[in-house]
Amino acid sequence: MSQTSLKQKKKNDTGSKNSKDSIDTEKRKDSEKSGVRLSTQESQESPLPKTDSRGYVVRNQWSRTSRSPSTRAPSVDETRSKSASLKLPASSTTSRTSSTSPSQQESQKELSAQPSPPTPPMPLDSSPPTPPESYSQSRRSNKMQENPEAWAHGIARDSMQLREYPPRTPPTEWKSYAQRRTTYSTQLDRDCLSELPRQQQLEEEEEEDEAYWASVRTLYEKTPSCSRPRPPKPKHAITIAVSSRALFNMVDGRKIFEEEGLEKYMEYQLTNENVILTPGPAFRFVKALQHVNARLRELYPNEQDLFDIVLMTNNHAQVGVRLINSVNHYGLLIDRFCLTGGKSPIGYLKAYLTNLYLSADSEKVQEAIQEGIASATMFDGAKDMAYCDTQLRVAFDGDAVLFSDESEHITKEHGLDKFFQHEALFENKPLAQGPLKGFLEDLGRLQKKFYAKDERLLCPIRTYLVTARSAASSGARVLKTLRRWGLEIDEALFLAGAPKGPILVKIRPHIFFDDHMFHIEGAQKFGTITAHVPYGINQKMNN
Repeated sequence: MSQTSLKQKKKNDTGSKNSKDSIDTEKRKDSEKSGVRLSTQESQESPLPKTDSRGYVVRNQWSRTSRSPSTRAPSVDETRSKSASLKLPASSTTSRTSSTSPSQQESQKELSAQPSPPTPPMPLDSSPPTPPESYSQSRRSNKMQENPEAWAHGIARDSMQLREYPPRTPPTEWKSYAQRRTTYSTQLDRDCLSELPRQQQLEEEEEEDEAYWASVRTLYEKTPSCSRPRPPKPKHAITIAVSSRALFNMVDGRKIFEEEGLEKYMEYQLTNENVILTPGPAFRFVKALQHVNARLRELYPNEQDLFDIVLMTNNHAQVGVRLINSVNHYGLLIDRFCLTGGKSPIGYLKAYLTNLYLSADSEKVQEAIQEGIASATMFDGAKDMAYCDTQLRVAFDGDAVLFSDESEHITKEHGLDKFFQHEALFENKPLAQGPLKGFLEDLGRLQKKFYAKDERLLCPIRTYLVTARSAASSGARVLKTLRRWGLEIDEALFLAGAPKGPILVKIRPHIFFDDHMFHIEGAQKFGTITAHVPYGINQKMNN
């Protein structure tokens, strides 16, 4: 090869080398100018959010390990994405390529096909660079978008675990609402109350109501006049059944029933149901029984061997309102009623475990005696008499009342002399029991309860034997019979046929049982309340 050709080839190589260097420098200047132009144009058009090299929004986050921002160098992928995002304008490239020669265009194409060297990203502002979001944060945001409810529960659980609670107040320092209320002013207290839940306010009001009624209940129980004792159990009690006509004075109503009939009688009772009935012949006797119960409860608080009063009547249930009003008005402790509505109540006496039945109707008394129940017809005194309110006084006749009517038969058939001979002959033989022997046993059993507490002289029960027998000729057999029965009588009065009325005025018994009507009538004249025991019924009594 000639020397000229070698020189020409060498010149071409250096020219191409210089052209490559010039193209690189021009390309770098164009990219810088286009980058500046693009950044200024974007900043002038709209204030876009700051993004990092991967397109994430920049959030001025600081590193957890130090207060200074992270200065990690961007990776190759970040610079590549950044250079790809900054594209050159088409007009500038076409103008430059048109001014270059064909050889330069070919070299430029070869250079564009080659990878460009890494260039550091241009800062968009003067703030320090911030690290991009980590991979875990991007995964967390994806999970939050997929299941927001589970994500919210997880955040709440983490916050509860990280939260530090203050120490709880020990139970000894707890205070009730009444104690806390005194530490606040009135207005502040009202504000606190308005902020309390409704349920808590209701509970506090209920507690205050319960405390109030508990105090009222305690006051009510301590008041003697307001306390009402419970009735005794029937199987342990001494049951006294009293008719409404024996307990109260119902003469006017009885007259309307006999003259105008049942309907007018019921209409009369309903019209006057708020009118209190006046006391009847058995009223004072019932009051005395209640006094005995009160004394027994004082000595024996849990005593069940008490008197139990039952109001037994054939009145209609509508009349019961007037009877209840009258019972409550006088403070009678009668809890059990039997209103049969025109039917005889005798069939209910055994069901009520009756020990004694008192009525103003002699026919019903006879029916009760035929049923084997001790009964008597009540009669009121002809005049008022002062009765003892602190002691139950019961007077008994001897023959056909406490004892059998054996002696009565001997006297009527053989005379009084044969009667005295018979009593002297059988002095050591006890007499057979009479219809009211069981009631005397009940009274004696209660008396022994007071004797056990050394209350003999202050015993609220006192019994009397008022008999027409002679003490010298026939009195011994009576006393020996009572001793054999194990019964005590407080006073024994042998009158030898004398009238009983004056003696009964001195005794002033609440009730006097006798089998002879002329003794009953004589006692009535003196104002004694009597109870007639029908004659000849002692053999049917099982008491």
